Amino acid sequence: MDAHHVSSSAPPAAPPQTVAAMRLAAPGADPMRPRPYRIDRWIRELSDTFTVDLEPLEGPPAPFRPGQFNMLYVFGAGEVPISISGDPARPERLVHTTRAVGQVTNAMKALRVGDTIGVRGPFGTPWPVEAAYGRDVVVAAGGIGLAPLRPLIHALLAERPRFGTVVLLYGARTPEDILFRRQLTAWRGRFDMTVHATVDRATGRWSGPVGMVTRLIARGGFDARDTVAFVCGPEVMMRHTAQALIDRGVLARRIHLSMERNMKCAIGVCGHCQWGPAFVCKDGPVFRYDQVAERLGHFEI
Repeated sequence: MDAHHVSSSAPPAAPPQTVAAMRLAAPGADPMRPRPYRIDRWIRELSDTFTVDLEPLEGPPAPFRPGQFNMLYVFGAGEVPISISGDPARPERLVHTTRAVGQVTNAMKALRVGDTIGVRGPFGTPWPVEAAYGRDVVVAAGGIGLAPLRPLIHALLAERPRFGTVVLLYGARTPEDILFRRQLTAWRGRFDMTVHATVDRATGRWSGPVGMVTRLIARGGFDARDTVAFVCGPEVMMRHTAQALIDRGVLARRIHLSMERNMKCAIGVCGHCQWGPAFVCKDGPVFRYDQVAERLGHFEI
């Protein structure tokens, strides 16, 4: 079920959040203090994954670019970086899709429509959409990595005549783990976009491809010599996908990855997300593959 369809399963009740209790900042204030947003819609995507639609309670919405992220603050639980997964043409509806894996995201999963959440951002480097003007585009996503890429797909389709062939390659663990299923179906039904999906393990009535996303690259449909690629997913998936694209003829400098690290301040001050000479929060999360290839697969750097 995609982020435009409300699940019949409502999230569990939680104590209401209040703007006063959170002591949130006004628009344009200190970037370390969040602004208040109201949860307008809560959608269960998968068993452990959900989407929240937010609307600002103070001032105009903050515009964002595809690939950027926000710091979301849950009162009494803490703050966590979450990529924006909505349409950049609709900044008045701020959309985030996340998996409940820790204290903050589990607390966020327990919130309900009408509760208040704090938002800092947007932060980080965006997907370089302009770099793909006049070229073919490959969007490769693994698992929940489709969420940070969804704003990019919205942007590509909004300016569709500017690009050549647009191909989306998506991989999930099982058919039950496919994210934004209805939207994938809608994109597959378009005449100006090609969508291929694969799963690591087939279950139920799945009759599609089985295997890693890299196996879909061989299907082609794009001119590798004139292609820009955008990749997001588990780090091992991104490394293998980037190498498969290069083996097919895509230039390393035209491959862009979105990295995840332990971001705390989001403005390059605390040092938690330092990655070699870069800080993921301000120098990323989007990086050009040729500039970070040597660091991929290495930890504690």
